[in-house]
Amino acid sequence: MIRYLGSTKNLVGCVGGLVGVLLYLTGVVGGIWPVVVAGLYAVGALLAPPEKIRLVPVDAVTEAGQLRADLDGLVREVGAQASRVPEPAVAAVGRIAAVLGDLLARPAALAANPDLRHTVVRLARTDLPLSVQTYLNLPWWFAAKQRAGGEPSPGDELVTQLGLLEAEAHRLAERVYAADVNQQADHTRYLRERDAGESA
Repeated sequence: MIRYLGSTKNLVGCVGGLVGVLLYLTGVVGGIWPVVVAGLYAVGALLAPPEKIRLVPVDAVTEAGQLRADLDGLVREVGAQASRVPEPAVAAVGRIAAVLGDLLARPAALAANPDLRHTVVRLARTDLPLSVQTYLNLPWWFAAKQRAGGEPSPGDELVTQLGLLEAEAHRLAERVYAADVNQQADHTRYLRERDAGESA
């Protein structure tokens, strides 16, 4: 619905509706002006060209670059708000952004695994910014206030959320770097076997 409000069809329909209002104000149409306005809106909306549909998704390299820039901006924003963001949260945002930044530096690996790419993108584009922005939307005095009954404060909630996101980011990193870790282990075994063969 919100997307339709800014669509070409809605804009052209609104122009048609305005023409209907002008016809009423100039006396061309009388008491049936609501029907004329609605009719001209409908005609405009039906005749307007459809929105262009983007069938080609953004490539992994471009998307990764955009997300890394967004993460850098988020880290800067949290740093600028450090006086009102709990210190553990400031540090956690930096660590999460660093892990995600390293993963996004491997767009080929993400492009080869759509599920992994989706999860990394969701963490970088939605989960992390949402946690931070929801906290920053609160007035500073309310965010710093301890809640009655031992319930966690908004700051405590933020730190908890960031802990969960950091754990998920590390699980993703383990998946991405698994092949490199295995290759390193294989190389270590090869070197040991070669060394044993040469020592014999």
